[in-house]
Amino acid sequence: MKKTIITVVGKDTVGIIAGVCSYLAENNVNIMDISQTIVQGYFNMMMIVDCNDATKSADELADGLEELGNKIGVSIKMQHEDIFNSMHRI
Repeated sequence: MKKTIITVVGKDTVGIIAGVCSYLAENNVNIMDISQTIVQGYFNMMMIVDCNDATKSADELADGLEELGNKIGVSIKMQHEDIFNSMHRI
């Protein structure tokens, strides 16, 4: 399984979750777990997704998510689980 971590951060606005989830569904990416919070008007979401059956490569997905983030005013980053774990190891 190709587990991938997606993070979304920015000022809270209507449609962030819908936009990201729609993009993932359109590209056959399965959301395995999701957590989101809003703190003093700032939106933060972390998703664990399965990209095994994705219709695009990881690079294409990451670029598409970044472009979507620019359109809706948030920062969206996508990293393979192993890279994410290495970067956040204490």
